[in-house]
Amino acid sequence: MSIEDQKAGEAIRREVMSDEFVDRALNNANDFDQPLQDLVMENAWGGPWTRDDLPRSTRSLVTISMLIALKATNELKGHVRGALRNGCTKEEIRAVIMQSTAYCGFPAALEAMRAAREIIDNWEDQ
Repeated sequence: MSIEDQKAGEAIRREVMSDEFVDRALNNANDFDQPLQDLVMENAWGGPWTRDDLPRSTRSLVTISMLIALKATNELKGHVRGALRNGCTKEEIRAVIMQSTAYCGFPAALEAMRAAREIIDNWEDQ
């Protein structure tokens, strides 16, 4: 990918996840893990998130469902916050978690619900 793709990826990552989140990720990177941050910026954010074939809110809900399946709780929390920033409602997020029970199992859905509730409760308190 080009530097333009990386810059586009960073811009979208900042819009979805927040400047604070991206700054923390980039500032905490060192020589060992910086290549992974570069890869994430170029291939995740500079790739799928730059496409215009899905609204960002839909892309957020799809991402949440995949993170539930992976039981990737830390990433799920960030993307629940990102989904709220993208205009998803807490009801939509809950619906995705409920839907996941049939395909990912109850343990994954229960873990996802706890993680989402933590983020949503904090979001509503702001």
